[in-house]
Amino acid sequence: MDQLTGKIAIITGANSGIGLEAAKVFADRGAQIIMAVRDTAKGEAARELILNTNNDASINVMKLDLSDLSSVQAFADSYKNQYDSLDLLINNAGVMTPPYSKTKDGFELQFGSNHLGHFALTGHLLPLLKKTRGSRVVSLSSLAHKGATIDFDNLDGTKGYKPMKFYSQSKLANLLFAQELDKRFKQYGLQSLSLACHPGISATNLFKFGKRDAPRLLKTVMHNFLQPPDMGALPTIYAATDPQLTGGEYIGPDGKGQRKGYPTLDTPHASAGDEEVSRKLWEVSEQLTGVKFDFTNAPAQ
Repeated sequence: MDQLTGKIAIITGANSGIGLEAAKVFADRGAQIIMAVRDTAKGEAARELILNTNNDASINVMKLDLSDLSSVQAFADSYKNQYDSLDLLINNAGVMTPPYSKTKDGFELQFGSNHLGHFALTGHLLPLLKKTRGSRVVSLSSLAHKGATIDFDNLDGTKGYKPMKFYSQSKLANLLFAQELDKRFKQYGLQSLSLACHPGISATNLFKFGKRDAPRLLKTVMHNFLQPPDMGALPTIYAATDPQLTGGEYIGPDGKGQRKGYPTLDTPHASAGDEEVSRKLWEVSEQLTGVKFDFTNAPAQ
């Protein structure tokens, strides 16, 4: 982390939870933070929270709605107009087990936001990642990926929808994307790395009841038994900064069941090891988003 000074990090969903905790740490280490958030008012409040304890923090709040591909495009265009490099892209934001709903583009909300939105964002920002030596993409998966499958015949949920099943599918998609992206970086001789991580079971704003926050008593229980957000952020920070990592790794807590603890190498479930599914997911994601990845330019110098 001593080498973060002057580097630029985009963190999606940086206004709360793991994203906010990672932003605090990166800012403390001298990185310039781009808070890519759906609600810019909440983003500005989070920015002020960090500045209250770190007057020197460099933080910019930019609007990004991952459930709207036009917003993803607009964010990327705006970023590329303002910056000419990108060291860290932290694909962190996510929604968990909402009632059945669709994105602006007609995708099931969890698959559309958690996976397709980040897939499109990464593709749009690929030119800057390629030209920035040592750049990294870190994608947040979850313990929920274990045993999940990608149901290519029902990605939009019109043939039946179970909130947790579709959340698990989206988190498996995040992991498959991270692994496939790293393979392609290496295939084309690029210096960039792609890694996946998960926070264990962390008490964050993902735990909601519909549009309402969890009851106060349940929140107290959650914080007593689950990983607090600052600990839940450690796998993200480790994946983004550890110099020993070579790309393609999956980082999670070292405690029992990988639910709590300090970051270490974890082993993805067998469901994340099917190369045919991984390639098909990539192709389907390009078709659905209309975003094509161009790896062919010269690697970062």
